[in-house]
Amino acid sequence: MKVLVVNAGSSSLKYQLIDSETENVLGKGLCERIGIDGRIEHKLPDGRKMKKDAAMPNHAEAMKILIDVLTDKEYGCIESMDEISAVGHRVVHGGDYFSGSVIVTDDVISKLENCRDLAPLHTPPALMGIAGCTEVMKNVPQVLVFDTAFHQTMPDYAYMYALPYEAYEKYKIRRYGFHGTSHRFVSAEMCKILGKTEGTKIITCHLGNGSSITAVKDGKSVDTTMGFTPLEGLEMGTRCGSIDPAIVTFLMEKENMTPSEMSNYLNKKSGLLGVSGISSDSRDIEDAIAKGHEKAILANNIMVYEIKKYIGSYAAAMGGVDAIVFTAGLGENNPDLRKAALSDMEFLGIKIDDEMNKKAFRQSDIIKISTADSKVDVYVIPTNEELVIARDTAELIGK
Repeated sequence: MKVLVVNAGSSSLKYQLIDSETENVLGKGLCERIGIDGRIEHKLPDGRKMKKDAAMPNHAEAMKILIDVLTDKEYGCIESMDEISAVGHRVVHGGDYFSGSVIVTDDVISKLENCRDLAPLHTPPALMGIAGCTEVMKNVPQVLVFDTAFHQTMPDYAYMYALPYEAYEKYKIRRYGFHGTSHRFVSAEMCKILGKTEGTKIITCHLGNGSSITAVKDGKSVDTTMGFTPLEGLEMGTRCGSIDPAIVTFLMEKENMTPSEMSNYLNKKSGLLGVSGISSDSRDIEDAIAKGHEKAILANNIMVYEIKKYIGSYAAAMGGVDAIVFTAGLGENNPDLRKAALSDMEFLGIKIDDEMNKKAFRQSDIIKISTADSKVDVYVIPTNEELVIARDTAELIGK
């Protein structure tokens, strides 16, 4: 079965065509500047690339161009659209409606519409992507895979906030968690390595421009750092992470900010960018640290401290930890960050192999970076959210 995996943004559409039987990527790319002028970049496994400008007034037109490229005689990877058995969509927020992946129906779309307020930046593009696929591929089944679904196993005392209960009843304010597809993939890989799922206590660290850490017990999420929105938790590229909520009203009064301006301040102007004053990109921060830039050093130290703090708190919450996994852009490619975050953690039995840690950089392999006598296994496991989406899609359609 060939599954087209789609991740729709407001003006973009990422895609991968995956053979669900071999799990090979047949082709992948990005449609961007949708609604502006339009451009597509397509890549094949053998390294060949194609870029071209094409009018994309909406997501449906982007889908038509995408299909044309996939079936192109020179750069395509299939003979015709008929070879595509299903489409799998990445959807950021499923609220508390969805605890797993689902086949698209009118009822599913109706419930997803109800999630607009919960993720106003992400849900409308997802709906546009679904509508675009429906228009172009009318008889092809579609599946939705939610970032929030993996965290629906959290107990109520972990997902509820200590607000008046009516805030949950009226507005569904609770911890939802995100990056669930990534946490699910790498924790499952770690369970394979451990040789079991039941009885395991794993902490997964998805560290990138957006970051979250999850406590996974018996293969299920029991707590995670992101909350009602992806703003909570760790310091990130431009997000502040967890702060005293009173800071919000204090700054709004002092700076005469509107709610939207405050949201932009917390989501787009804070984090590594806000503290360092340099950049949201960790590579720029690393370069500045090498030059002794004090605010860059501080921004990095905040991130390191918070990773360490959450690992410790989740070990306490689960009554121990068997394994720690690092994944995503920073988690997979920043040995210094991993080493710093796990330093002085010998009390948990964590010991890092410096040489193996240094080798875990821009590699597609799973690498163990803990020593043989470490009581906690520490691994770098490259994430593969698209493969999870393809697997779920194939499984549901196969049923």
